[in-house]
Amino acid sequence: MHAKQAPKRLIVAITGATGVIYGVRLLQTLQELPDVESHLLISEAGVLNLHQELDMKRKDVEALADIVHNVRDVGASIASGSFQSDGMIIAPCSMKTLAAVAHGLSDNLITRAADVVLKERRRLILMVRETPFNLAHLRNMTAVTEMGGIIFPPLPGFYHRPQSIQEMVDHTVGRVLDMFALPHELTPRWNGLRP
Repeated sequence: MHAKQAPKRLIVAITGATGVIYGVRLLQTLQELPDVESHLLISEAGVLNLHQELDMKRKDVEALADIVHNVRDVGASIASGSFQSDGMIIAPCSMKTLAAVAHGLSDNLITRAADVVLKERRRLILMVRETPFNLAHLRNMTAVTEMGGIIFPPLPGFYHRPQSIQEMVDHTVGRVLDMFALPHELTPRWNGLRP
């Protein structure tokens, strides 16, 4: 007799950088995967960007997740290493959040959950959004990389000749899902140079 396999658990955080569309699209895609349980965190600045960039309200985005956590609840399940997850994606990741993760500040549930993911040697992806980078940004990205995190700026690919912003977003989100071996059909696969 086979035991039922537990669903994959992914923590998704939306912070106060431009590019909240990446976090929203990620949640929409995870919602379509029956074997994935999504845990959502949205910072206050992330909520502001949802309004500014997508005309969305917090409740609209929260409805896309299986479980929603309050950023101030540092006693939540995801704040403990005993909570089993497959990893965490911060999409988008502000430079403030990057710095807090790089220096282990754990000053809210987003950075505490990221710290837990790192200490438990699970996959942490930071979709950092800023340009140009200054030296502090680069050093913080290096520190996170040295700790095992993955710096994943949402840079669009053009080899598949995207025709819309949505296709560019889907390409990046698809590449992030690839990091967790999750199935998707968001973007075509590279099959070599065209003749």
